[in-house]
Amino acid sequence: MNNKPVLGILIGDGAGVGPEIVAKLAVKKFFASYCRPVIIGDARILERAFTVVGSSVPLQIVSDISQIDWNANLAVLDQKDQDPSIVSFGKLTIEAGKANLHALKLGVELYKAKLIEGFCFGPFNKAGLKEAGCELESEHHYLAQLFGHTEPFGEINVLGDLWTTRTTSHIPISEVSKNLTVDRILRAVRLANASLKNSGIAKPRLALAALNPHAGEHGMCGREEIDVIEPAIAKAKEMGIDASGPYPSDITFIKAFRGEFDGVVTMYHDQGQIALKLRGFDEGITIAGGLPEPIVTCAHGTAYDIAGKGIVKTSAFENAVKMASRMASHLQKQA
Repeated sequence: MNNKPVLGILIGDGAGVGPEIVAKLAVKKFFASYCRPVIIGDARILERAFTVVGSSVPLQIVSDISQIDWNANLAVLDQKDQDPSIVSFGKLTIEAGKANLHALKLGVELYKAKLIEGFCFGPFNKAGLKEAGCELESEHHYLAQLFGHTEPFGEINVLGDLWTTRTTSHIPISEVSKNLTVDRILRAVRLANASLKNSGIAKPRLALAALNPHAGEHGMCGREEIDVIEPAIAKAKEMGIDASGPYPSDITFIKAFRGEFDGVVTMYHDQGQIALKLRGFDEGITIAGGLPEPIVTCAHGTAYDIAGKGIVKTSAFENAVKMASRMASHLQKQA
């Protein structure tokens, strides 16, 4: 009996590199090592991607998961919603944006129906999602809406064994300080703690990065550490969470990459992203943290500039599939 989890593999924006990544990994027979894959997207876009990478595999095209023969060819749940004659390489289209919103909705529906145990998605173009009618900040907010989820949720960025989440995200740097509150920091801490536990780490070790140089120098160089970060850490400890800090942000990731922590909670977007992308731009992944379903993607974007050239690296998406499989398998054991 095959106990590998059933994962949806969403091809992503057809104008970007997602379909090529999926095609390359299909040719390498990568997916079968970690899951029972269901490719979700337009089969015509996938066939075009096979042409780009110069090789292909036999497919079984289905309209319903119940039709899949797991001992046969790679299954494609064909959505027929990204016409290659309209969705050309490197071109932003509403059609691709609509297809990606639909794919996310379908992934959630399939999970709720217990037909898949999680999914990975190829890169989306956020501008395309907005043009297609998504008024939310990101696809992660859309996913939370689909689940009706109000508890802490958000992006978790992972590189190797290190997980990071952030207190504020897509806001101007001039607004970060006034958006730091004890509750918001604690929300990010709880999200990091719960997400790490869902991956199988029983007692996550969390570091909180300071906002100001030298962690504020005891209030001489800013009071955010004293007024909001330290109280948030104290509350987290009262909740049984292993949180420590605040550490000066110029050394936080040095300590983290040495293995002293499982996760880092940063105060703003680039505080963590710069460290992770400098360390491993082609390896990082993003998890939809706080949601009931394992949902993972590569941390890089659609890369319109190289789409259709067959040169995209697959390592980040490989890590995404490995993580989704790991999380789904952990949930299987917990059930």
